[in-house]
Amino acid sequence: MSAISWALPYSFIGLIVGLAVFMATLPSGTLLERFSGSFRPAFGIMSGVLIVLLSGALARRRNVSAPLAIASACAAFAVSLPHAANFPALATALGTSGLFLAMGLGIFAVDALALARRRFGSVPGTVAGALLPLAFALGLRALGISLTAELDGLISPLGNLGDSLSALLIITFVETLLWTVGIHGPALLAAVVLPVYIHLQLQNTEAFNHHQPLPHIVTVSTFLFIFPGGAGATLPLVLMLLRSRTKRDKRTALATLGPSLFNANEPLMFGLPVVLNPYLGVPFVVAPLVLAVVTWEAMNLGLVGRPVWYTPSTIPLPFSVFLATNKDWRAIPLAALNIVLAGLIYLPFVRLYARHRPAEDAE
Repeated sequence: MSAISWALPYSFIGLIVGLAVFMATLPSGTLLERFSGSFRPAFGIMSGVLIVLLSGALARRRNVSAPLAIASACAAFAVSLPHAANFPALATALGTSGLFLAMGLGIFAVDALALARRRFGSVPGTVAGALLPLAFALGLRALGISLTAELDGLISPLGNLGDSLSALLIITFVETLLWTVGIHGPALLAAVVLPVYIHLQLQNTEAFNHHQPLPHIVTVSTFLFIFPGGAGATLPLVLMLLRSRTKRDKRTALATLGPSLFNANEPLMFGLPVVLNPYLGVPFVVAPLVLAVVTWEAMNLGLVGRPVWYTPSTIPLPFSVFLATNKDWRAIPLAALNIVLAGLIYLPFVRLYARHRPAEDAE
């Protein structure tokens, strides 16, 4: 998990580069349409970067040859890739399932190498451990089993949930639960979920332009209300940590306050950390679920307008929700209420975390 926590943030370089390249090469469409269409293949690029970084980082922790571990993992990864006519098609077919594939094969390759060296000695163990992941991948291909297809089958139902409270709760739960173990849930599900909910967002925009009632509650911009400060609704957590008695937590809160205001909480997730934190994991998952119910009911009852426009999550509250709902002032009190509710949920867990923190620091 330490290796994954280190490798994942850097692997987003591959996602950014992939988005830029595929958006530039798409022949037509609006900026938003090209952005949505580029997400899945960009994750394919990110997967290739991730397996190199992860296998190298884990090899150093296992005291085995990093170049050999990277070569072994990449060979197995290459054999496991889906069939495709060209590189863009290959990256698209790989998609988000490539991240799971990269993590699984990266860990398998390094641990196989370390275990074989312990059991069979330096030279024969190194040879056996390096060839085992490749043999495993070749065996699955010979049996007609595609790891990417199997992983896609597990993720794809999330794209068919539609516009309902249950859909909102399931997506929120999966995203936050993945984050607690170091997997960037929103980014991982983006290629599956984002095209669907951007489409629903555009239907709301089209209905507004034709002076018709907005048909959907659950759109991309709905999550602005659910994730203040980023996934897990961590803005109140940062504000609480500003008053921490532990210098390290206070410094972390000061350093992450700026990004959190723009809903970028990756520095907090890996810096505090929230990832694999037994005290903060529960409110990290529970708080957004409560905010999802409150937001959905408020919009369903007409107390707050439904999202009209797609608004990037990097726009801070309350401006983001105000713009997304076409300048509905009622969105601001709802966002403020959600922050207070999230703070109340976090509060007992932050106190529990603070009581155990001095002992951990001493250790």
